[in-house]
Amino acid sequence: MTTATASRDYPRIVVPPPGPKARAIVERQDRFASTSYPKEYALAVARGQGPMVEDVDGNRFLDFMAGIAVASTGYGHPKVVKAVQDAAARFLHICGSDFYYESFAALCERLAQLAPGTSKKRVFLANSGTEAVEGAIKLARHSTGRPAIIGFLGAFHGRSYGGLSLTASKAVQRLGFAPFLPEIHHVPYGYRYRCEYCRGEQACNRRCVSWIEQELFTKKVPPESVAAIFVEPIQGEGGYVVPPAGYLRDLRELCDRYGILLVADEVQCGVGRTGKMWACEYEGIEPDILLSAKGLGSGMPIGAIIAKESIMKWKPGAHGTTFGGNPVCCAAALATLDIVEKELLPKVSKMGERLISGARKLQDKYAVIGDVRGRGLMVGVEFVKDRETREPAPDVPRELVDRAFKKGLLLLGCGKSSLRLAPPLVVDEYDVDTALRIIDECLHEMSD
Repeated sequence: MTTATASRDYPRIVVPPPGPKARAIVERQDRFASTSYPKEYALAVARGQGPMVEDVDGNRFLDFMAGIAVASTGYGHPKVVKAVQDAAARFLHICGSDFYYESFAALCERLAQLAPGTSKKRVFLANSGTEAVEGAIKLARHSTGRPAIIGFLGAFHGRSYGGLSLTASKAVQRLGFAPFLPEIHHVPYGYRYRCEYCRGEQACNRRCVSWIEQELFTKKVPPESVAAIFVEPIQGEGGYVVPPAGYLRDLRELCDRYGILLVADEVQCGVGRTGKMWACEYEGIEPDILLSAKGLGSGMPIGAIIAKESIMKWKPGAHGTTFGGNPVCCAAALATLDIVEKELLPKVSKMGERLISGARKLQDKYAVIGDVRGRGLMVGVEFVKDRETREPAPDVPRELVDRAFKKGLLLLGCGKSSLRLAPPLVVDEYDVDTALRIIDECLHEMSD
């Protein structure tokens, strides 16, 4: 054990969470806040540093969910904090839709240059991932003159009406909100572990892609009516599902055959999360539109639509925003991109390999783990009641998340019965090994 490792002061539980101060905040917020907030557990945060989160009772947690993949550079990164402070000291707001400032121009330029592919790009800055999805729906329909859009079962694209119309991860998210946007069609995702088409075969035939052309296009919606296909290069809320090799290339080729736009929703999987700046780079494809948010601002609210210049040709006033591209958020995003690109990308790949390897060792140890998948620091662990039938075991990740919280590890579930491992990109060997150790302890206790 190194000196640095020995001196770590997290995880550290000084009072069983939630402690008295946390309970008081929970009671106060639950009294006045909307009942729609889907709270995971009673974590009341006081501060954070790197991958450590401290609650109001002095408990210190190792964060392996990063505020749902948002805290990309960890908590309180000095370069991000300084960028935010400097920007806030100059001015907090002047509407970027109507006026100019340097950080807005710089971020648009930076994202256009970072986007995959050789085509010239243009950028629209929004407040969030959901807003980026909404704008992309408008842009796709406006650019192509076509009404229909294809999304995927298991997808999550937000909870505003356009995003929710594309979302198909949990029925409760849609319950009571119909009717949704017309001409939205959902098809199966490339979920190899639970594929309806090639589960019993040794190799993936990517029939889920050809099905779109052979079935959907011939029986329900003609391809000439389809404006875009919205796809997460790695599904997030659907279970941290990594599609099979060639899947995104097949989608790209399908879109090219029919003049359909390919929209890569990288709100959760982008900005270095997978070990590359963008997850679609693993397949070497260039989407027509790429969406970013979450980790882009290290916690500051910002989203982006990055589109080919040939597509983003809408007229002034066709789309806008009051707060999107706020100068403080732009400063945070520029600092974040610097840190991720120059400091973290190689580390993400290395720590991701360590995390996946460790999770697969747990899979060998516990029969309840059916599948381990991921890229970089975006890892999904799927739990089953039986490995032969692959029947989901949703109670396992729920109990595991609760037990881990009480031991000082912050986790989140996803999909029907999966655990997501998505720590801040600054984690090191100690953090990865500690998280795996606590998960091991929890599973051991649950198997007794």
